[in-house]
Amino acid sequence: MELRHLEHFLAVAEELSFTRAANRVHIVQSALSVSIRTLERELGAQLIDRSTHHVALTDAGRALVVEARRTLQAAEAARDAVAATVGGLRGTLRLGIMHSLAVVDLAGLLTRFHEDRPGVRIEPQAADAGGSVELADGVRSGRLDLAFAAMPGGYPAGLEARPLVAEPLSLACPPGHRLAARRRVRLAELAGERFVDFPSGWGTRRSVDRLFADHGLDREVGVEIADIVVVSELVRAGFGLAFLSQSLLGTAREIRLIPVAPFPRFVVSLIRPADRPLSAAAQAFWELTARWYPGA
Repeated sequence: MELRHLEHFLAVAEELSFTRAANRVHIVQSALSVSIRTLERELGAQLIDRSTHHVALTDAGRALVVEARRTLQAAEAARDAVAATVGGLRGTLRLGIMHSLAVVDLAGLLTRFHEDRPGVRIEPQAADAGGSVELADGVRSGRLDLAFAAMPGGYPAGLEARPLVAEPLSLACPPGHRLAARRRVRLAELAGERFVDFPSGWGTRRSVDRLFADHGLDREVGVEIADIVVVSELVRAGFGLAFLSQSLLGTAREIRLIPVAPFPRFVVSLIRPADRPLSAAAQAFWELTARWYPGA
């Protein structure tokens, strides 16, 4: 069994498309198909269920995904260890990034890491609508080495989280709203108000949902948008209220941020797998982040 066959299989398993997988591993689609068939013959099982318009994993294919990732990661770690003895740290850092990450000095961290470890290729991967839940799944599955995430209430088994930065979320409302002139708002006063919010996997959404549930309060979410700018614009236009922080709001004007009692907290952590060792590159970034945020 060759590593390249496992790499090709994993590309198809993650993309669920031979076309996208071929582009990802930089070979023609016919060569990718041959590689997958060779692997299937060696293992004595069909891994990919192919049809004209559909690609899916078989039970055997799903079982191979985890082991394929582990094998490729072990091979990468071996290459890193040898490279470190002859010419400095090499490898790839696959880093998951939240959309709402302004509270963390990501630019500073990545710049310093690149200066210290120029031989490491950094591959930032932003979450889609799944937010922090999606990033946590990526770290658990091995698709990501590390990720910035925010999951109030705890992270799934198999993950270790280091909290980095926390900030309160405040009530965002337009100037003409009945609460706009208030210096402070009680959480119970927001019952019956319509809200604009992010999808359920996002850290800020989970923080607010948890706070309302803990106090036995219901709230109406009129629309879910996976875009911070659009959420701010909908609040400004009067569509609904939102919970935002100053770092999330940025330079948006005509929106008031009012403290709420009690208030939800937005806590950003760096997460890593707890059940397998990090690559040399990921370990170096983990250690840099600990130095960058020593009080975390």
